[in-house]
Amino acid sequence: MSKIVLQIDGKDVEAEEGMTVLEAARSAGINIPTVCHNEKLKPYGACRLCVVEVPGRGKTNLVASCLYPAEPALKVTTKSEKIDKTRKILIEQLLAHAPDAEILQNLAQEYGADKDRFEKEASFCILCGLCVRYCAEVKQANAVGFFDRGATREIRFVPELAAKVCWDCKECFTICPTSYAQAAYSLTEALAFPLASSQRSSAK
Repeated sequence: MSKIVLQIDGKDVEAEEGMTVLEAARSAGINIPTVCHNEKLKPYGACRLCVVEVPGRGKTNLVASCLYPAEPALKVTTKSEKIDKTRKILIEQLLAHAPDAEILQNLAQEYGADKDRFEKEASFCILCGLCVRYCAEVKQANAVGFFDRGATREIRFVPELAAKVCWDCKECFTICPTSYAQAAYSLTEALAFPLASSQRSSAK
C-alpha cells in the first residue's frame, strides 16, 4: 500500500493511503478524543468529538476526523479555540444523557465542560452505536439494534436472538462507554426470557 504525507498540527505525518485523519493522527501519537470509535469497526461519526479543522474554499471547516480521508499535503488542526469550544458543547450534551460515564467525566475535566449545562435526560445511553455495530460487524449476530427515530431512538436487544447468542458472548459490555449495554441486556433477560436466565443461574 502506498504512503502519503499530510500535516497535522504543523507536523509532517506519514500515513497509508486509505487511512482516515483520525487513524493517521493516532499512528503518529497525536491524540484526538472520541467515544464512538473502535478500531475493529467501520467509522461511524456519531459522537463528533473527533472534530478537526481542515482548509476548504478559503476558510477552515470542522470535519469528523474518523470519517475524513487522509490526503497528500492536507493540513489538519486538532487543537484550536473553535475546536475546543465545539468539543466542550458536545461533551455537555452527552453528559445530559450519561452523567456518570467515567470517560465523559474525564473529558469534561479536560475541556472545562459544565455537566449541568443541559437538562438531564438520563437514559444513560449516548447512542454511540458501538454495541449495535460490534454485534453486526464482528459477531454477525444482530442481537442488538436501534429502535425508533429522533428523540425516541434507543438501543434494544432482540429477545429471540439475545436468548440464543448473548449469554455466551456479552463482548459489547466491555466496549460500551456508559455501561448501558449491560443494563439493557439485563432488562431484556429479566423480562423476555426469565426462565432461561434462572436455569442458567441455577446451573452455575
